[in-house]
Amino acid sequence: MPAKPSRILRADALNNRLRIVEAARETFAELGLDVPMSEIARRSGVGAATLYRRFPTKESLVTEAFTDQLAECVAVVDDAATDPDPWRGFCAVIEKVCALHAVDRGFTSAFLTAFPGALAFERERERAEGVFAGLIRRAQEAGRLRADFVLADLTLVLLANSGVAAGTGDAAPVASRRLMGYLLQSFRAEGAAPLPPPAPVGLDRAYGQQN
Repeated sequence: MPAKPSRILRADALNNRLRIVEAARETFAELGLDVPMSEIARRSGVGAATLYRRFPTKESLVTEAFTDQLAECVAVVDDAATDPDPWRGFCAVIEKVCALHAVDRGFTSAFLTAFPGALAFERERERAEGVFAGLIRRAQEAGRLRADFVLADLTLVLLANSGVAAGTGDAAPVASRRLMGYLLQSFRAEGAAPLPPPAPVGLDRAYGQQN
């Protein structure tokens, strides 16, 4: 008998954690990362003390909420890197990652935000950046990708995609695909015209650090 309350307590604690994470995903997707923690507590049906006991900082909650989505993005990049056609792999990354981001406003912000306290999250994103940089180089060496495309341009693509998705509501997936079609045509080496210098923005600098 003494063990039963302990088991119930652990089950309740796990249930609270799952409710918090699910509410956080939905709230971040709808309102972005700037939403107050109190709103997440309200939507999850737990008290603020319970929320902060499970997730002392918004950073810890954001990384927990979007770990699966990050893994999916990393898998897209890894798969594309194995494609013998680097231009096809490059296009697949742009199309698939932007499709994922188009349906989740919060994940776009999380993907473009520095989380120095979340080492696993940062390591995976940095590894994906390195793999994608290699794909860029191969596509350029093959003469398919314009020579002045740089890794920082991926940040611009994601920001543009995020803006289109935020302004098109339920049509966001369709609008995102249309935008990517235009952009991928402009990334081709054939007929590429000179551009202004690249913007000094990395994947971890677009939104700044969230507290």
